[in-house]
Amino acid sequence: MDDDGRVLQSPRRSVPTLRGRRLLRRLGQLYVGLVLYGISMALLVRSRLGVMPWDVLHQGISRHLGWSLGTVSIIVGALVLLAWIPLRQLPGVGTVSNVFVIGIAVDAALAVLPAPSLLAVRVAFVVAGVLLNGVATAAYIGVHLGPGPRDGLMTGLVRRTGGSVRVVRTSIEVAVVATGWLLGGTLGLGTVVYALTVGPLVQLLLPRVSLPAPALSVKEHRALSR
Repeated sequence: MDDDGRVLQSPRRSVPTLRGRRLLRRLGQLYVGLVLYGISMALLVRSRLGVMPWDVLHQGISRHLGWSLGTVSIIVGALVLLAWIPLRQLPGVGTVSNVFVIGIAVDAALAVLPAPSLLAVRVAFVVAGVLLNGVATAAYIGVHLGPGPRDGLMTGLVRRTGGSVRVVRTSIEVAVVATGWLLGGTLGLGTVVYALTVGPLVQLLLPRVSLPAPALSVKEHRALSR
């Protein structure tokens, strides 16, 4: 578990062995969580009061290249996933799904969500976005099918450098936010509210939606023991 209360997936864990209804249950919660995550991103974007730390970067790149936010999110996620190779990280089905499903979901949500002008509605979008993101994060982490590429980057760097989660995570997010802001991403109240509240919110919700970690196969046990 990290300093914000998020459960960190084992970086060397491969895709767990699941069958039948158990697999369907986990996949259902995984994809619902990822879709809700994309919607929560869209709510913060439409608030125009600040977005999530990584979305500051995504938004800045999007504005320069003219690509959709979802497309940029997918490309950045894929590039971050490539950084797992030297860190010897092993992705799961949840990791790969995270890259693509969230990007598609945020573009779909942005296509239908209005951009409110009233400040009260914009603040409501921030609150709704942060709350929904907490639910979504707990839902997809709780199925134990692999961390998101950005979380895996953090845990991999912690393992390889020996640094603390707090220092590594803060360093990554400061660099991401600063770069995104320089590129024109939206840094504001929503960014601060998200950074301060999503960790405790996930910590509160995770025990309520987390499923028992699936047992590893004999092959997986051998891989982990190396």
